[in-house]
Amino acid sequence: MIRRVFKHLVRFRRDEDGQLAIEFVILVPLIFTIFLSSIELGIYSMRQMWMERGLEIAVRTVRLSTGNAPQHDDLKQLVCDQAPFLPDCVNRLKLEMTPVSPLAFAGLPQSADCVDTQQQVNPPRTFVQGGNHDLMLIRACLVFDPVIPTTGLGFEFDQQEGLPRMVAMSAFVQEPNQ
Repeated sequence: MIRRVFKHLVRFRRDEDGQLAIEFVILVPLIFTIFLSSIELGIYSMRQMWMERGLEIAVRTVRLSTGNAPQHDDLKQLVCDQAPFLPDCVNRLKLEMTPVSPLAFAGLPQSADCVDTQQQVNPPRTFVQGGNHDLMLIRACLVFDPVIPTTGLGFEFDQQEGLPRMVAMSAFVQEPNQ
């Protein structure tokens, strides 16, 4: 019995029919996963770039308008207007802004507080308008739907409540009022 099994295994090993099919079945899913992950990474990078650009333009507006700085909703709208590639930005973006002391620096909390898309938009965690010469930290957090959630990078994104998120942060000093 063992000899027959061994004889069939040896014959199977020597048989070269179907060799390409086995390599094809093993390698094609790996190649497609790498290809789809590169698409996902490219779109993620583009979204991150747009979010950081929108935040920097909004920060410039706040920095230069100390006397009548935009409120939270206006600033959020400004970020979203400057970042057209972010899907459903107004409903999925959350901003935190707080003054910090340069002498006793304590930054924002480690974990960014993103929007829960299943419920109403949460109010801002902290959003304090600074005064003249105040050092301010601002953080934007956006949750998004991955383009291809079931392969490669779709599983590996930093997530909050089941959705991937991206974070951008900036610091600035408000200009004095003239």
